Amino acid sequence: MSTLTIILISIVALEHVYFMFLEMFMWTKPKGIKTFGLKSKQFAEDTKVLAANQGLYNGFLAAGLLFSLIVNQKNSAIFFLVCVTIAGIYGSYSTKQIKLFYAQAVPAIIALIFCFI
Repeated sequence: MSTLTIILISIVALEHVYFMFLEMFMWTKPKGIKTFGLKSKQFAEDTKVLAANQGLYNGFLAAGLLFSLIVNQKNSAIFFLVCVTIAGIYGSYSTKQIKLFYAQAVPAIIALIFCFI
């Protein structure tokens, strides 16, 4: 993999570490409530277990991407980038928030393109 491809994959992985942190540890805090546009502190409290589970999955995506870099496995990176892309598309569609597509899917798509160059 080229240096640029490694950098792009690393950016996607770091994004997902950040998403994991927000969802698992900041969901009920002002930063989490504001970031995700939650309607109230009570709603955040009521949904924190679901958010933590979602965060765990984002952590797994990050771990898979980082593992693919450590073992220099382009096919593994492609698999996890496709997973991230699908998650970004579905998340954007299901929440009706296009910003999810730009924040999650677009960086993964760019990294995918560079995997094939």
